[in-house]
Amino acid sequence: MTPSPVTWEMPGRIEVLGKHTDYGGGRVLVCAVDRGLTLHAEEIPGQPGTLEAASETYPGILHLTADAVPDLPAGHWGRYVHTVLARLTDNFGPLPAARLTVASDLPPASGMSSSSAMITGAAMALADVAGLSSTEAWTSQLPDRMALAGYAASIENGKSYAGLAGRPGVGTSGGSLDHTGMLASEEGQISYAEFDPMRLIDRVPMPQEWSFVVAVSGVLAEKTGAAQELYNRGPALLGALVERWNAHTGRRDASVQAALRSLVGEDLEGPLLAGTDLTAPLPQGSALADSPLARDERLTPLRRLAADGTERDRLDQFLLESAVLVPRAHDALRDGDLDAFASATATSQRLAETHLRNQVPQTIELVRSAEQLGAKSASAFGAGFGGSVWALVPTADADGFAAAWRERYLRTDGAPETASVLVARPGAPGRRV
Repeated sequence: MTPSPVTWEMPGRIEVLGKHTDYGGGRVLVCAVDRGLTLHAEEIPGQPGTLEAASETYPGILHLTADAVPDLPAGHWGRYVHTVLARLTDNFGPLPAARLTVASDLPPASGMSSSSAMITGAAMALADVAGLSSTEAWTSQLPDRMALAGYAASIENGKSYAGLAGRPGVGTSGGSLDHTGMLASEEGQISYAEFDPMRLIDRVPMPQEWSFVVAVSGVLAEKTGAAQELYNRGPALLGALVERWNAHTGRRDASVQAALRSLVGEDLEGPLLAGTDLTAPLPQGSALADSPLARDERLTPLRRLAADGTERDRLDQFLLESAVLVPRAHDALRDGDLDAFASATATSQRLAETHLRNQVPQTIELVRSAEQLGAKSASAFGAGFGGSVWALVPTADADGFAAAWRERYLRTDGAPETASVLVARPGAPGRRV
């Protein structure tokens, strides 16, 4: 019997904290948002392995075939859909001919990961139409939402997952933060997750009296477009460091997080950098030479393998963000201490500017102006090199804050007229409707 047509709603996500830590196996705070993509799929007569795809945002119908790379520009939404079709075919065999229609109320290339929502939603919808999600081949490899998130991420980055062989993805070397936020969130909750091992550590409620206001800078953050090389530099630096670490130690660690655990133990956030003043200005120079990070002798075997400059900065940012800032921010949210949460967030933002170097003047300005307008905290998020900034503000003031923030931003030099704002709360995970 032909499966019924299916519709999936796949939300965007807000990376609350954990800048570029997921592909290093590190820790994050993430939530879905209450807007995203709607993907409707149905079986149609035709050759197996073919797909008609249409978007309400873009004109025309795409005719895709699993074994033929489409002649589409880099970053085109159809490339994401074809990547899903080809990967599912490789892993599970030819899919029945189908039609996929996509609608969205999520700003594209905004930092809220419309691209990952496209990949994740298309994978879930096409798997359901093909009847894959009820098969032993599927459930034995993908038993829960975290596994589904890991697989969706592997479709995007091209890596293997469990026993499901990889194939070329969309050209980015990212991790699983986006997909975890989309599939493993709960409405009203912020998820605390780790990626080596991949697990959901906790969820904490976001008080109803607080909301996120998201400012979309108008500077496009297309991970598969012009910013791809800049974005992939971060994973490449950490990957090279892990290879050097394994060669030096004889270990077989898959990530920086695993290497860190071998030095510090399971309680990563316990004694590491205990007593560090997160509100103090960061030391000047290419590395945190004067911080307790440099004085913690347990980290020396790893840190001495990183060359001074960009590589050391990248490692130091990861260690501080994943092992200190994210756990402290989680504890602060759990305890209702928004001052401590804001302190961790402010340090994370400074590190993005000085060590990740993935900020643009527009996102820096949005963070500064949000703070000046009275936001409890603010942070750029996503791939970087554009995208969005979130600000934590009282729910009762959110609409007024949003209008004032956008008006102020548009008066600054270099602010695109396409900039927009929206008010969001942690939303529900992706679901079949």
